[in-house]
Amino acid sequence: MENSRSTMKAAGWMMASIALLLLMAVSGRAITREIDVFQVMEMRSVIAFFMLLPLVYREGGIRGMGTRILRSHIGRNVAHYIGQFAWLMGLTMIPMAQVIAIEFTAPTWAAIMAAGFLGERLTWRKIVAILFGLVGVVLILRPGAAPLNPGHLIVLGAAFVFAISFITTKFLTRSDSATKIIFWMLIIQSVVGLVPALRVWTWPSAGLWPWIFLIAFTGTFAHYCMATALAHADATVAMPMDYLRVPLSALLGYLLYAEVVDGITALGAVLILAGNLFNLRRPNAGCIRATPP
Repeated sequence: MENSRSTMKAAGWMMASIALLLLMAVSGRAITREIDVFQVMEMRSVIAFFMLLPLVYREGGIRGMGTRILRSHIGRNVAHYIGQFAWLMGLTMIPMAQVIAIEFTAPTWAAIMAAGFLGERLTWRKIVAILFGLVGVVLILRPGAAPLNPGHLIVLGAAFVFAISFITTKFLTRSDSATKIIFWMLIIQSVVGLVPALRVWTWPSAGLWPWIFLIAFTGTFAHYCMATALAHADATVAMPMDYLRVPLSALLGYLLYAEVVDGITALGAVLILAGNLFNLRRPNAGCIRATPP
């Protein structure tokens, strides 16, 4: 009975996470029609910092956010800043469902990096997942069969850089909490992005401010919801629900932007998700933890 209650709680938190991530994509597209991506990222980080303060004070306040691995936080967030920039740029160039599908190749690149740099063993399940992911990407990009949209390559680059961020986060979680990781993310990315944002700064129109606050909120708390879901259930229970983002983003893209996903692209997305799901079902997959944004 307790198991059932925990699974229901995990499902609820995961659905909240999915809803927030989809709202983040919609708000990101709305904002970037008017202001530059550099400014979007700066405003998101600064506003989200103040939104995070209640959780910061719950964990001991600013003093409680001290860390002994600041250099690792800086490295992780420089990589993540680049990934976020590329992700938002891609969102303005290709259909939303394609952005989300290609984003899910990040675990594939992370598995390759973990084998190369952390000495983790490439099991047969991981190899199958990697092959599925690569074939899925080729089907979505279709090089030679159609003019290549730079947006596809930009989002693929974002997924690759996100993988670097994932690997670094795995190290950070050994000593720092999710709140502390997000706290330093917002500070470091605010500093890194300040000069680029000031160079393109334009004051947003009044109608844009609700979208700005929405992207700040969703971009921060979606991953908090995911972390909470994983506190109630193993990754093998909670994480497959995240794959609902692909069909739901396709539906949103169709309803809001009249974006149609063709059959070959859909097949590529299915292969990417199938590879991830197959790898997630390995015996020790329950040890996987959420990655903060």
